[in-house]
Amino acid sequence: MSKSDLIQPDHGQDAIAIHLVNKDSFEDWSKSLSAGQRAALAAQKFDGSGYQVGIVPDGDGWFAVGGVADPEELSSWCMAKLAEVLPEGTYRRAEGNPGPAVHGWLTAQYSFEKYTKPENPVGPRILLSKEVKAIGPALSEAHAVCEVRRMVDTPAEDMGPAALESECEKLAKTYDAKLQVTKGDTLEQEYPMVHAVGRAADRKHAPRIMHLTWGKEGDPKIAIVGKGVAFDSGGLDVKSAVGMKLMKKDMGGAAHAIALAGLIMEAGLPVRLHLLVPAVENAISSNSFRPGDVLKTRKGLTVEIGNTDAEGRLILGDALTRASEEEPELIIDFATLTGAARVALGPDLPALMTRRDETAEALIEAGKACDDEPWRLPLPEAYREWLKSDIADMNNAHGNAYAGASVAGLFLDRFVGEDIEWAHFDTFAWRPFAKPGRPKGGDAYGLRASWHMLQRRYSAG
Repeated sequence: MSKSDLIQPDHGQDAIAIHLVNKDSFEDWSKSLSAGQRAALAAQKFDGSGYQVGIVPDGDGWFAVGGVADPEELSSWCMAKLAEVLPEGTYRRAEGNPGPAVHGWLTAQYSFEKYTKPENPVGPRILLSKEVKAIGPALSEAHAVCEVRRMVDTPAEDMGPAALESECEKLAKTYDAKLQVTKGDTLEQEYPMVHAVGRAADRKHAPRIMHLTWGKEGDPKIAIVGKGVAFDSGGLDVKSAVGMKLMKKDMGGAAHAIALAGLIMEAGLPVRLHLLVPAVENAISSNSFRPGDVLKTRKGLTVEIGNTDAEGRLILGDALTRASEEEPELIIDFATLTGAARVALGPDLPALMTRRDETAEALIEAGKACDDEPWRLPLPEAYREWLKSDIADMNNAHGNAYAGASVAGLFLDRFVGEDIEWAHFDTFAWRPFAKPGRPKGGDAYGLRASWHMLQRRYSAG
């Protein structure tokens, strides 16, 4: 059963009722129950706390009750635990429509089964809603999140640069978009930093950059850019075994960009879209780029390599330069760029950097409204000097341990065209601990915030 079957229009068909309560309302609500029903909930230690699930016998059948923070104002995740633990069946919220909780209901039923099958599979939990017009957009959004998860969860051998190219090809075919793929000698000439970072990989994982264009020429131009480092060994500044363990997720920025482009095209947003995905493997071989090398760039700047493990900003530099050449009014990039962002904000909050206050405010407001809040970090002018080089225009890594995420953002800023509105997400793309509706593994952070902001800005109708 596909995701599209998990939420269906409510036409009064048979369904199991779900009641949502919190600790404050539970006592009054339970007064309408029989003594036996109250005893059943007491035996399950149900008191209305968040994410609790109770099963209540009711004649020959039963109904469910879920604990939430506020039954009057649901969040994306209020019904996610219910979707994870209830038996297969069809359900409806007893006191009204599920509203935004549809998202968690859908994403809670994601599972990554490419290489194994669950021992005790559970059938689909279907939720009914009378908000029929909201079903399609909710399905699209949940599908985009699950696509990010799928791509990030897939190991690097099966989600290398060629596989990322295939993901872009699927988008182009689905939405009648134009896709240009640059690799080989042309890549070396036109995108020298992308080539340099990826040249050590074998032919199967050879570097490339994908450039997808869609939409009417006269519509506002926007560019979405995603870091596609399919695996990051660290290069010659090799990572530790622990540091390398999760590096299949280093293409998480590309996954976000591809998913966001899909949402834009599916909704028919009135924009001229440019999607750019530089895709490489940062491998180790006799022709790896080296610490101390000076690389040419598409923009014409020269970059001294202070650290080969700061490679994501290099490939993004060339991609942002190309995006800027289209003179878009807005560029959004996604990248699993720095450990410093994770130290500062933890795994759940994507770091957001923007040139303009209004850009940050729009993204933060949209993120709060859909439970995908980013957290803004600064781009301090005072730290630009930390990227100075004695022999090149700039260095790719600063020599101290301070403000790593912001300094990486300042590096990228050099490659974004002057006066272009720009937002940079430094996202983890990984959930180390499961939460209701959000299993451990690959995950999307900042995707929904960006999508809701774009919808508000360009009105999908």
